Amino acid sequence: MLAHQREFRVAVMCRVLKVQRSGFYAWQAQPQSARAIEDARLLVRIEESYLASGGVYGSRNVHRDLREAGESVGKHRVARLMRAHGLRSVRSPQRYRYRAGKPSAVAPNKLQRQFTVPEPDQAWVTDITYLRTAEGWLYLAVVLDLYSRAVIGWSMKSTLARALALDALLMAIWRRRPKTSVMIHSDQGVQYGSDDWQRFCREHGLEISMSRRGNCWDNSVAESFFSSLKKERIRGKIYRTRDEARSDVFDYIEVFYNRQRRHGHLGGVAPMTFEAAASKQSV
Repeated sequence: MLAHQREFRVAVMCRVLKVQRSGFYAWQAQPQSARAIEDARLLVRIEESYLASGGVYGSRNVHRDLREAGESVGKHRVARLMRAHGLRSVRSPQRYRYRAGKPSAVAPNKLQRQFTVPEPDQAWVTDITYLRTAEGWLYLAVVLDLYSRAVIGWSMKSTLARALALDALLMAIWRRRPKTSVMIHSDQGVQYGSDDWQRFCREHGLEISMSRRGNCWDNSVAESFFSSLKKERIRGKIYRTRDEARSDVFDYIEVFYNRQRRHGHLGGVAPMTFEAAASKQSV
């Protein structure tokens, strides 16, 4: 009706369309409903959360952000607004995976897929993947604590030298300083079966556990982290330099993943937030 006011009288259009003139004039004075106005306000908060996550968050985590910020809004409303405005979690189907050869020593699978542990520094998992750069591959080794899924050690190098895995484990030991023996679980890659790895673990009171050969599900927590890294941050891109890749991966691990990224296994909080909350409860 508004678009055709110059062609037809309002009274005529209202009679044909069977609407009240008073209703049309009221709408013209305030064309947006109260719900539409509230949707517009919520959309601003939704976009803030979505952009702060780098486009990674879907409606579930955005909804959690809004609830923590004091917004009284349903998850279905958040999902509807995100869908209507094209705000989707940006993920790439591409993934690159390192598969190592037969190690010099094989340990039994002591972890047995017991990926939930009651205390920190009881069981760690470690693995290696690789990233593409214009200068060549950059290899990444990580160590995660199964208690909080936090990345507690990492190392990046241009080769698959044994120091790659050892440096990541050394960082984990230096950061956590465990007071009792810790199980360290890995696949059967050559780095983890080397004499250097075996000796290092013995010297630091670490109990070695290994996945069954060719069974990625035995180390699925580490696999899941690499999948998140590739889908949420790398998204199939090729870095210009190894330094650029190192900087981006560092930011993902230390700034986003450990401290901000909501983890479904932890009830929707970040690993460091989960550990801090558990520490307060124990005190």
